[in-house]
Amino acid sequence: MEEGGRQELVLTDRKVLSLVGVLHVASFDDGEIALDTVLGFLSLKGEGLHITQLNLEERTLTAEGYFHAVVYRENRPGGRNARGRGVLNRLLR
Repeated sequence: MEEGGRQELVLTDRKVLSLVGVLHVASFDDGEIALDTVLGFLSLKGEGLHITQLNLEERTLTAEGYFHAVVYRENRPGGRNARGRGVLNRLLR
């Protein structure tokens, strides 16, 4: 399951979330941030969510808002999770 590297998630007062281990931001809006991480697909749900810092080279993300849920979804059998991958990446496989 692990794609290499470590993952650290810190949620402070349900308002500020810091995450290490981000590979790709699949989608985001004020209700959900969907990410691929070194430990699988991660969905952050809440209200008024926004990404305040993103550095994919360092695999870090900071987001603010009011968080309701942090949900991991296991990758599909046989490899990578299809959701969260860009269309171009899927076409070029």
